[in-house]
Amino acid sequence: MKAIEVTGKIDAEGNLLLDQPIQGTTYADQVRVIVLVPEQIELRAFDPKDTPIEEIKTNLRIALQKAQAGQGKPISELWDRIDAE
Repeated sequence: MKAIEVTGKIDAEGNLLLDQPIQGTTYADQVRVIVLVPEQIELRAFDPKDTPIEEIKTNLRIALQKAQAGQGKPISELWDRIDAE
């Protein structure tokens, strides 16, 4: 048996939503899924400016993969989208 580690969330209906697709493989047979969840959830005031660490790591991982695949944008285009306050 082969293990593939991915991150994701479970929605209100109990569906598993992966943060990114599993690349390069398709499995027609059933697969086994083991879900690991934190034992304690830290309750704190919600701040919409706070981005969870795992989400930041996932976004950085995706950005690195895109950069390595040559899917980045020229920095000149990025400056156009920055709003100065």
